[in-house]
Amino acid sequence: MHFRIEQWRAWAPGLDSTDDWRAWCRTPVPLEDAQQQPDVGFLPALQRRRLSRLARMMFHVAWPLAEGHRALPLVFASRHGDAPRTLALLEQLASGEPLSPTQFSLSVHNATIGLWSILRGDTSEMSALAAAGDGLEQALLEACSLLGDGAPAVLLVLAEEMPPPLYAAQVDDVPFPYAVALLLTPGQDWRLQLHAGSGPRADWPHALNLLRALCGERHSLEHHWKNRRWIWSPTTA
Repeated sequence: MHFRIEQWRAWAPGLDSTDDWRAWCRTPVPLEDAQQQPDVGFLPALQRRRLSRLARMMFHVAWPLAEGHRALPLVFASRHGDAPRTLALLEQLASGEPLSPTQFSLSVHNATIGLWSILRGDTSEMSALAAAGDGLEQALLEACSLLGDGAPAVLLVLAEEMPPPLYAAQVDDVPFPYAVALLLTPGQDWRLQLHAGSGPRADWPHALNLLRALCGERHSLEHHWKNRRWIWSPTTA
């Protein structure tokens, strides 16, 4: 597959601007999660109160990239989704408390893109994926299929929330909460290839390693997951 990354934007606790991310990409280190909330002041106050931090992260990175696009297909990927909200509902069930219909409706995996569609007034095709270790690549396959069908641009967003402490023993692939948005257009700037083969697990989630490449710290990427070897290669200087 070939594609162009027209623009990108990312957020993590203490990291927001391009300069912030360039500094982190030079010397990547774990980040402390002090429960910072990304700015979504562009949304009405009533709507902001409904958003979990995962949704706020998604809106914060994606909204600026969507400006100027009246209709923009979207692919949203998150392996674990809104785990804190889901766990809160499970704890209410376990204690026999009634569930809030609003909280339940916002806990489903595609709730974030539903809110996005409503708040932007955009009825373009949108997908929510929950892939495992190569979720970024699976989301990119979906996005490139939309480009191949004639979409002039597609917005791809990958976001992960820090799991609740109860899940710490089962979830080891989220070093800190983060969100990455890519505005994709047809082009030949990047090539993604899939080969059979296994290899070592990367030190960082692949979306963060992609940021290192976009910030000039890496020139090509190999991502191994189970028996799949994904190779990302820039095709332009």
